[in-house]
Amino acid sequence: MISQYSCLTRSLAESNMDFKHLKYPLVTVSSPPPRFTLREWYLNNHHHYRTAQDQQQKAARVTAESNRLCNLISEVTKLNKAEVDNTLGERIKDTEYWKKENEIQKEECCKEEEALLIYKERITGALVSLKQQAQTSKKCIILREGRLGIDQVHDDVERELLKEAETIEGVQSLLHRTLEQANEQIRLLRSAKYFLDRDNEDKATALKIDKYCGNLQETSLNLSTHHEVASLDPSRNITREEWEHFSKKFIERAAKDVNNTRPLRSYIDILLKQVTEDLLNQYRVTNESFSRRIRETRDAKIKLENEHHETMQQANDMLRNITRLEKAIAEKEGFMALAFTRLGQRAQRSAVERTRDEVETKLVAEVQELRDNVSVLQEMLSEAQASLRYLLKTQIQLEEEINIKANTLKIDDVDCMTLRQSMAFYSY
Repeated sequence: MISQYSCLTRSLAESNMDFKHLKYPLVTVSSPPPRFTLREWYLNNHHHYRTAQDQQQKAARVTAESNRLCNLISEVTKLNKAEVDNTLGERIKDTEYWKKENEIQKEECCKEEEALLIYKERITGALVSLKQQAQTSKKCIILREGRLGIDQVHDDVERELLKEAETIEGVQSLLHRTLEQANEQIRLLRSAKYFLDRDNEDKATALKIDKYCGNLQETSLNLSTHHEVASLDPSRNITREEWEHFSKKFIERAAKDVNNTRPLRSYIDILLKQVTEDLLNQYRVTNESFSRRIRETRDAKIKLENEHHETMQQANDMLRNITRLEKAIAEKEGFMALAFTRLGQRAQRSAVERTRDEVETKLVAEVQELRDNVSVLQEMLSEAQASLRYLLKTQIQLEEEINIKANTLKIDDVDCMTLRQSMAFYSY
């Protein structure tokens, strides 16, 4: 029966297809409705029942499978989301941890930089002060070049002044090198801060993005849908280990710079203390040399002044002595003239009266003695005049030496020591 129904349906379809190819339209003729057997009617119904039941069973299986798949995929999706949320939370914690470590290390860098800047100012202040001290020391050396005569001696003061100038120059050179080290360390700290800041900015941006992603839900608005997952750039694909290494690198570098700064500050402390002690010791030694030299010069000046006073007295006494000798010689010339006059008068005696009597003998003896005495007095007068000349020459020399010592005292005691009072060495 089913086969007959199929043949009938197929013949009707073929006949309809033939009608379509007709050149002229057909004239529909009313025909009686088809007649089927009862068996065909039962078979047709049975076919529809079975078809419906098959489709219903298939639909039930599909529905059950769909429910199972929906439940399974829902669970998997929730598990995947929970895993992603958990991983994202761990990533946020890791990023916050390294960001906090960066901030801690940056704060340490800032503290060390501020401390090192203070030490740099101390070194700069020391260099400015030492420049003035060096000028003062050199000016003292130049001033002492104005000493005169024998006082232009290479004494202890000059040696200590030269040593002081050399010490100051050595300290300046050492402080300049230390200042360069401090500047370089400050540059390294600032460089470390720059990289920490840049890394912190990157981590802050990543945190903002990750926290935003963590707050997103499947019900959130403005969600974007992508049919494909955008692949990462292979050249910029960084593993977690590389990311941690990258984060540690800047922190370790900053920590290294901080650790290098602390010994440098200790070194600067010790250096400034040591150079201050050395400069103070040399300053005291030089001042003591000045004091000794000033005492020696003052004592020498006092002795020269005493000798000058004694010489002046001796010269005055000698002048009076010369006057007395000249007066004595003049008196002896009177006696000499008297004796010659007497001899001349007695030579005018006549004949036998011109005897070599006792008077004649006495007169001749008196004349000879007067000559000898005048000769002695003249020799003494010459010696006295020579002594007076030497005394006057010595007096002039003493006056010159006194002036030299006075000039030296002015240079050392007034000029140099006044200048050196402005030299102040303290703990920079």
